[in-house]
Amino acid sequence: MLHAILTAVQETAPVMDAEAAKNYQSLLGAGVAIGLTVLGAGLGIGRIGAATAEGIARQPEAAASIQAAAIIMAALIEGVALFGLVITILYKLLA
Repeated sequence: MLHAILTAVQETAPVMDAEAAKNYQSLLGAGVAIGLTVLGAGLGIGRIGAATAEGIARQPEAAASIQAAAIIMAALIEGVALFGLVITILYKLLA
C-alpha cells in the first residue's frame, strides 16, 4: 500500500509546481510518521494490558502493585506517542 502511495506521489510530482509537491510530500511523511507512532503505542499498551491481566490472575494479592506499575508504563508509552505527535507536527510546519 505504501508503495502505491509513493508511486502516486512520484507520478503527480512533475505536474505540480515545486512548492506544492514539497507540501504534498511533507504531508505524506507526517501522516506515515504519526501512523507508525500510534501503531507502536497501541501495540505497547495492548501488551501492557495483557501482561497486567495475566499477572493479576497469577498473583491476585499483588494486584495493587501490578496495576500501579502498569499505569506508570502506559503513561510513559503515551508520553512517547505524544512526543512523536509533536515531532510530526513540527516536521510538517518546518518542512
